[in-house]
Amino acid sequence: MKAFGAFVIGDEILVGKRQDKHLTFLIGALAKRGLRLAWCEYLGDEPQRLTAALRRSLASDDIAFSFGGIGATPDDHTRQCAADAIGVGLAPHPDAEREIRARFGGELTPHRLQMGTFPQGAEIIPNPVNRVPGFSLGEHHFLPGFPQMAWPMAEWVLDTKYRALFGRDRWAEASILVYEAGESQLVPVMHEVGARFPGVKVFSLPSMGADGSRRHVELGARGDPQQVNEAIELIRAGVKAAGFPLR
Repeated sequence: MKAFGAFVIGDEILVGKRQDKHLTFLIGALAKRGLRLAWCEYLGDEPQRLTAALRRSLASDDIAFSFGGIGATPDDHTRQCAADAIGVGLAPHPDAEREIRARFGGELTPHRLQMGTFPQGAEIIPNPVNRVPGFSLGEHHFLPGFPQMAWPMAEWVLDTKYRALFGRDRWAEASILVYEAGESQLVPVMHEVGARFPGVKVFSLPSMGADGSRRHVELGARGDPQQVNEAIELIRAGVKAAGFPLR
């Protein structure tokens, strides 16, 4: 199945000048449509590394959203790196140029017009805020770094291109809190449940007190809604059999 992924691009994220919000948004936007995010990669404004990551991803069957780096300042490399990743050049896109001209009118500058220069073969993604579009290369969709613009553009892509996939990844989750046990002591139960229910993932999340002491382990199952309830009952029974308190 096609997996959904994300790139969040910009030195400002990696040096801490800004906090990323795109990941949380995309997880929620996909979840509302019964879909799930499979991976996310953070990248700085380094063309060689960015090109390599895009080349790898564009060669896959994944559906990816890329946030940031599509402006026209010297530190915006995403458009050129996307073109380099598939071995094509950059060219003015007529639909993008039309949108940009309509937006700026007599205030149009060559710098602004350059924001409509995309990898050859790209399609535009409409921008409802200022009409400066993003672009798609196959199943990869390149959006601005500004959440106010990027988020409605991403939702437009999902609703326009991937409606047929809605509901594909719907999942449920159930968990219990296990006390007086370390994660290693719960591994046998996790293996048993994972082998019995291939449609779920068994997870454990330990919690530590302020002084570093162990407080509890959240032990649960996530995945196929039809299997989660049975899986958590098996987990509960296994923990009880092992003699650990639970809630």
